[in-house]
Amino acid sequence: MIEYTYETEDSRDIYETYEWDNTWLEQANNATADRVLYIGDSISCQIRQFATKASDGKLLFDGYGSSKGIDNPYLKDSIRLFAAQQGTRKVVLFNNGLHGWHLTEDEYKIYYDKIVSFLIDEFKDVPLVLVLTTHIGDEEREKRVVARNDVVLEIANKYNLKVIDLYSESLKLHEHLDEYGVHFDEFGNMTLAKKIVSEIITKE
Repeated sequence: MIEYTYETEDSRDIYETYEWDNTWLEQANNATADRVLYIGDSISCQIRQFATKASDGKLLFDGYGSSKGIDNPYLKDSIRLFAAQQGTRKVVLFNNGLHGWHLTEDEYKIYYDKIVSFLIDEFKDVPLVLVLTTHIGDEEREKRVVARNDVVLEIANKYNLKVIDLYSESLKLHEHLDEYGVHFDEFGNMTLAKKIVSEIITKE
């Protein structure tokens, strides 16, 4: 097993050994551009670095990335605080699938529903798009990724939300995974960024 989240499989602790937040405002002084709020994990943080370029500057991608699981009691307040600093946004993307491994599949469904409901209420006038978790090299953990993505699709259907399927796209990029089988190289990240940009533009 790859210990890329620094936690043990049998841990029931909501906190990982190393908790982190990564925030980014792209061209913060630009008050007229169309902005995207991309909430997610470290994969999302890396993709965001390529997404503005992939849109030819038509969209500015701001990011709130975190190791917080979806049951973390501080996640909602952290999102709210960052969004207040961002100001306005054209769309909200959400993906946090590679954290919170202490949750059972049933628990994951309950908390995923809760966080999606929160995001809908918090960003009432902004489209919310759910993003499927990307492929990883760990075969056992991959099974849980697939199960979690099934939950995302179910919740998306419940709330009539759009979904960006980064999982299928990332399966084609297996050779572009790093040595730990988690993160992608520059080509992989740009490919995933282009997928997100194209989906945002075509799904408006």
